[in-house]
Amino acid sequence: MYRRRRLVVGGALLLVIALVVSGFALAGAFKGGSQQASSTQPSPTDPASANPAASATPSAAAPATASATPSPTASATPTCNQNLVTVTASTDKPAYGPGENPMLTLKVTNGGKVPCEVNIGTSQMEFLVTSGSDRIFSSKDCQASSEDLVKVIAPGASETANFPWNRNRSVDGCKEVAAAPGGGGAYYIFTAKLGSRASPKAVFQLN
Repeated sequence: MYRRRRLVVGGALLLVIALVVSGFALAGAFKGGSQQASSTQPSPTDPASANPAASATPSAAAPATASATPSPTASATPTCNQNLVTVTASTDKPAYGPGENPMLTLKVTNGGKVPCEVNIGTSQMEFLVTSGSDRIFSSKDCQASSEDLVKVIAPGASETANFPWNRNRSVDGCKEVAAAPGGGGAYYIFTAKLGSRASPKAVFQLN
């Protein structure tokens, strides 16, 4: 009976010791877990950690100043007043012998008081040869392409264009014409045209 009591007392004592040891072990485990968790938190002394949103937000850049692009400068030269533009026609000789080809010249003059622009391209000019009511030749009949050519003409100044005529006939559409202008002292009329402007007649003779 005494021995059984000693065993009971001894067992109880071992149980108390086991509980105390377990208590210390659990306390150590919770203490270690708490330290591990707190080590992952940002340090309160780190400004970036204290305000993560502020550190992630990019700093605003200074607004770029757009350089002003200069607008195209409007042309200071006006287009010539058609009423102040004169067109004249001339040939290099008054009469041509057999085999001689006339040189036809168109001349544009600015009759105004200021420089102005005139389109003297092939899109505007025409060299026309007639004989009475017979339309002999036009430079536009066989013109492959036409172009604009704008030039500034000073007051009283002129621009000229020359056209060598091969003494041939032409028709609209550049169809082939077998007949040729007659010679033998016949007279022909050359008219120079630029847009809606036409020159006075220039008379020459073919022999």
